[in-house]
This record gives sequence, C-alpha cells and structure tokens, in this order.
Amino acid sequence: MESVTCHALAAVRRQERPPVDATGSVPSVSTTRSPADPLDFTGRSVIVTGGTRGLGRVIATTFLDAGADVVICARSAPDSPVTSSDRTRSAMFVAADVREPDEVSAVVDAAVEANGRLDVLVNNAGGAPPADSATVSPRFNEKILALNLTGPMTFSQAARRAMVEPSNPSGGGVILNISSVSGSRPNPHGVAYGAAKAGLENMGRTLAHEWGPEVRVVTVTVGLILTEESEQFYGDETGRAAIAGNLAMKRLGDPSEVADMCLVLASPLARWVTGTSVEVHGGGEGPAYLGLADRDA
Repeated sequence: MESVTCHALAAVRRQERPPVDATGSVPSVSTTRSPADPLDFTGRSVIVTGGTRGLGRVIATTFLDAGADVVICARSAPDSPVTSSDRTRSAMFVAADVREPDEVSAVVDAAVEANGRLDVLVNNAGGAPPADSATVSPRFNEKILALNLTGPMTFSQAARRAMVEPSNPSGGGVILNISSVSGSRPNPHGVAYGAAKAGLENMGRTLAHEWGPEVRVVTVTVGLILTEESEQFYGDETGRAAIAGNLAMKRLGDPSEVADMCLVLASPLARWVTGTSVEVHGGGEGPAYLGLADRDA
C-alpha cells in the first residue's frame, strides 16, 4: 500500500509541475535546433580563447563540427585557418590579448555582431614555461596570473553581459574554464601557474552561484595530454611512455577527448551541471610511493 501511495503522489506532483522543455529549467545553451540531437549547436555562437593552436584549436574545430558559429582569439593569427573537419566552415579570428580588458570586450562584441548572440565561452588561453620558484621575478608571476586567472575572469564578465542581454535569444549561456591538474597537486617549477589554476576552479564555483541559473560555469580540469608543447614538459618518447604508464588509462590523452567533454558540458545533456570541476585526466596519476616501494623491495 505504501508503494502504491508513493507512486500516486509522484504522479500528482508530475501533473502539478509546469511544463519543462527539452532544456530543463536552465535557460542557457540548452535549446537546440534538433531536439533529437542535443549535441547539435547549429545557430549557436561560441568563443574559444587561445583557439589558434593546441587544445584550443581542437576545441574550436569540435564546436564547428557540431554546427556552431565559432570566434577564436589569440595574440597572433593561426598559421592556417581553423576549420571544421570537412573544411566547409571556418572560425572567425579576432586578435586579442586576454589580459587587456578593451581587447576582451572587442572579441565579445565581434562575436555578437557577427552571430547575433553569444551562447558559450571557453576560457582556454593560458600556460606558463617552467621557472624556478626561488628566483622567478615578481613581474613573471604577475604575467602568469594575469594570463591564467584574471584574464579569464575579465573575459567571463564580458561574456556574461552579452549572454544575459535581453536581446540574446538564449537568455543565458555557459562558461567553460579550462584548468589543469597542476592546480590540485604540487607543481614544482610552476608555482604561479598552479596557484592560478587553483584560483580558476574557485572562480568557477563562485560565479556559478552569483550568475546562475542564467549562466552555468564549469571548470574542465585537464590532465596530461599530447600537444605541440608535450616534449617541453614530458620529455622524449621514452619519458612520455614512462609518464603514461603511471596513469590509470596507461596513455596520455588526446586533445579531442577534452574537446568532446567541452561539447557535452556546453550542451543540454549537462543542463544541471554547474559550479563544479570535471576532471578529464585518464584516471589521474597513481601514487608515486608504490613504484618506489616496488623498486626498493
């Protein structure tokens, strides 16, 4: 009897609820021109910072493949156009330094002018060369923090204004902050970078509460992936193999695997995901002491 009563109450509650469309209750990039395909971004406007090379370029290509209108920005133009996989569509490039507020605003304005809206911002621009923590200059640290933390904050502010503008058809949007496992573990020779990425995750959690439900904010914490700069950090093929062997998946990641997750997180499939960090790291690194114990045995 109790089970029947619970089912009956649940049915009544469902009838009392107002209709909910395919997007759920969050008016963000949750609508899609193809309800049967939640990963169809046709007609949606996306900005990818640092989208000319490396992970950013792959993210831009992935959104182009999904039908989105994509704007990329960086200080220098890409060596070749950033296009969809079939080369039928191209991203629009706007030269900008994410550390310069006026240039950030110009990118957002360009996206809105070209596409009539802004739905997704991917704060991907970032990085830092190795530096000795005992001798690195304050100026170096300032630049790294500006690129990896305050720059994304400035871009998020500008993007939010466009997303919640009454004329924006979607009435909100999604901000994805590309972070790193370096922000959640010791990061020797990269203290400013690690601190900035840790701050980026806190920023995402905070903004999700301040700006929701109109704007969802999610941190994508990236592990060890293969890019043009891999050798600088992971060494030669032998070194990369050794590092990969310490990951649960026993291989380094491919940028496309991070880009695919970005697509999902910006879609209605993730309409109740905000204020959190999604780790894309192949299971992460195993405890180093286990290997040392085996070696000493």
